[in-house]
Amino acid sequence: MSGLYSSLNTTVKALNAQSRGIDLSGRNLANVNNPAYARQRVILGDRGTVVTPDGAQSLGLEALGVQQLRDSLLDRQVTREVSLKAAFAAEQQAYQRAQAGLGQGIDAITATGGAATGLGAALNDFFNSFQGLASRPTDSGERQTLLQKAAILTDRLRLTDSRLDQVQTDLDAQIASDVDSINGLLQSIAELNAQIHRTEINRPGGAADLRDQRQARIEELSAKLPVEVRPGAGGQVQLVMKDAANADVLLVDGPNVTGPVAFTGTGLTAGAGATPVVFATGSIAGALTARDGAVQDLRDRLDQLARQMVTAVNAAYNPGGTPGADFFDPAGLTAGTIALRAGLDANTLVAGAGGAGDNSIALAVAAVAAQRFSTAGGDVIDGTLSQFYSTTVSSLGQSLASANTRVEDQNRIEQLVRAQRDSVSGVNLDEEMAELLRYQRAFQASSRVFNVIDDLLDTVVNRLGTM
Repeated sequence: MSGLYSSLNTTVKALNAQSRGIDLSGRNLANVNNPAYARQRVILGDRGTVVTPDGAQSLGLEALGVQQLRDSLLDRQVTREVSLKAAFAAEQQAYQRAQAGLGQGIDAITATGGAATGLGAALNDFFNSFQGLASRPTDSGERQTLLQKAAILTDRLRLTDSRLDQVQTDLDAQIASDVDSINGLLQSIAELNAQIHRTEINRPGGAADLRDQRQARIEELSAKLPVEVRPGAGGQVQLVMKDAANADVLLVDGPNVTGPVAFTGTGLTAGAGATPVVFATGSIAGALTARDGAVQDLRDRLDQLARQMVTAVNAAYNPGGTPGADFFDPAGLTAGTIALRAGLDANTLVAGAGGAGDNSIALAVAAVAAQRFSTAGGDVIDGTLSQFYSTTVSSLGQSLASANTRVEDQNRIEQLVRAQRDSVSGVNLDEEMAELLRYQRAFQASSRVFNVIDDLLDTVVNRLGTM
């Protein structure tokens, strides 16, 4: 009897173990489309043996635990690639906004030499209007047209500068929003550390779901700010960055956030002592690179264009330097402040210094369009005004094209690394169906053993005495 009861108990344990495997395969299949999920395997094993009068007997098969199939090195590599992609994507988006701020397509610049639409067209129209005034210096219609084109040019310069300033302001707002998200993610990771530690006190590696959640938070964090992940005690992790001296700045230490991340306007501080941290990837790094790089350079070059145009046009329009006789306001030497001289209208506009038919001043201003400037000669720009503007816009176009290429390349690299990780951690439908069938067959076999033992016990208990 003891042998049958012992065999029955062993069979029950086997049924429970195979049932656990079936449940886990079903769980894996349910999460096949969950990118944060790492597949799991049940660990089957024998609890040991005991010595009986009949010899050593097994304590039976049991599900000893659950193993999560993760490769920490691949997780770190994915985290790094996600951070790099986010930096390139943030740059790309900033340059696209700056291009929209110019009010014209960059591709059209090369084909038309800077006279496509927007500011380039306004610049050419302005000097063409002076050429028209030179042809008919007494025509009131030409005068009105010239003033209208001049107003359009100054308005577009100011509007373009305002839009680019708004792009930079929006980037600052986006960084501030990202910093708020970062602090929330740090707190969430610290809380998950604490939960994992409590869960795994007696079952190391048993908090598989919590580990999945933590890894997803770390990857979400790395898209905004790159961090180095280091293993800690009890299944916990530490999150670390570096300062300018390459020393560690601890952000998360187990269940504790050492200090909030803060945006200073030019960089970030983190850790217990609000230490300035160094970072080159993540969306914040990309936004800062664009804000202080190509976007600011574009604004600076537009200021140079405005300054050179105001100086050259006023010199041609008012060769004697008579106070109050300039075409442009001499105080408006930036793209954001350029304006026509106060009081300039069709009656006060002059085409020449002589009689009514004199067009010398109009011709002199029209000639500014073809004038080549040189910084070596004390000018603000090199080349003609149109050439300088074309070069300015082309420079932004090159930055955008470069950003587009980097994003495309990084997308492919990230997909490759994720595919490598999925080969280890991802759920494979064919493999899980095979595992499910294997556990099912084992469960059926154990069920048959159970039925046989049950029949034997029935015979011993209920029929043996009647036979």
